[in-house]
Amino acid sequence: MKLQLAAFAAALALAGTALAAEPPAAFSACKTCHKVEAGANGIGPSLHGVAGSKAGTAAAGFKYSPALTGWGKSWDDANLAAYIANPKDTIPGNKMVFAGLKNPADVSAMVEYLKTLK
Repeated sequence: MKLQLAAFAAALALAGTALAAEPPAAFSACKTCHKVEAGANGIGPSLHGVAGSKAGTAAAGFKYSPALTGWGKSWDDANLAAYIANPKDTIPGNKMVFAGLKNPADVSAMVEYLKTLK
């Protein structure tokens, strides 16, 4: 019985690590266009797996702007933060219409959340 309970507890712990964190409140501005499930593109690409990927490659089947695909950088913490705060200045010519998050705490929370979407 103890062995079964230990196995069950271990399985629950492993299952919990595979789940994404709860989205920060600022994500409400993003969910109109973006989904977080793999392969679920909307007006914007799915954000699943975006953290750490090369810009313009994470969402299979999504038609990214030439500005984004030509940017040539990866979505590390600094690049994600810059883009979330000011998409138009970070990658001029991209097609995202969102003006960006102005509160640095919201930007940081969003970067941390995106890193959980694996």
